[in-house]
Amino acid sequence: MTIDGLRVEYADGFGLARSSNTTPVVVLRFEGETDAALARIQSEFKRVILATKPDAVLSF
Repeated sequence: MTIDGLRVEYADGFGLARSSNTTPVVVLRFEGETDAALARIQSEFKRVILATKPDAVLSF
């Protein structure tokens, strides 16, 4: 089995990070049942990414 990404499930949505099949980037996808849930999930991903790579450019 090959793992090609990470999906984090929340009670009210999810966040997904995986490498692109067509370009050399990591693709992030988010879904939340409400705008507040979506913002919280994105914020959690942003916090973890920036803790690992402080100079990451994130467009969300």
